[in-house]
Amino acid sequence: QVQLVESGGGSVQAGDSLRLSCVASGRAYAMGWFRQPPGKEREFVAAINWSGYSTYYADSVKGRFTISIDNAKNTVYLQMNSLKSEDTAVYYCAADRDYGPIVPQTTEYDYWGQGTQVTVSS
Repeated sequence: QVQLVESGGGSVQAGDSLRLSCVASGRAYAMGWFRQPPGKEREFVAAINWSGYSTYYADSVKGRFTISIDNAKNTVYLQMNSLKSEDTAVYYCAADRDYGPIVPQTTEYDYWGQGTQVTVSS
């Protein structure tokens, strides 16, 4: 069992930056960030393997968001720059305990955090 605790959400203006953090109670094969906009389904944002050598981004955030991991702290980060109103969502951290390629499907992730709200005003 891996427990995940997110932090760093908040309310910002369009064009601003935020950094989300997710502390894991143990190791996983890969870590991901997902988000759920109001009234919509949960969607993939970014993922990284535990070594940090492999990353995967949704097209909607490429060039603006950066995922990284600090193994010593069991913490994964999501640096979000040039935020847009459409980035408004609850952001969730997730952990995949199984070996394999990094994938964007929510069903592949075994553990989830409680979520942190990000609101971007235009």
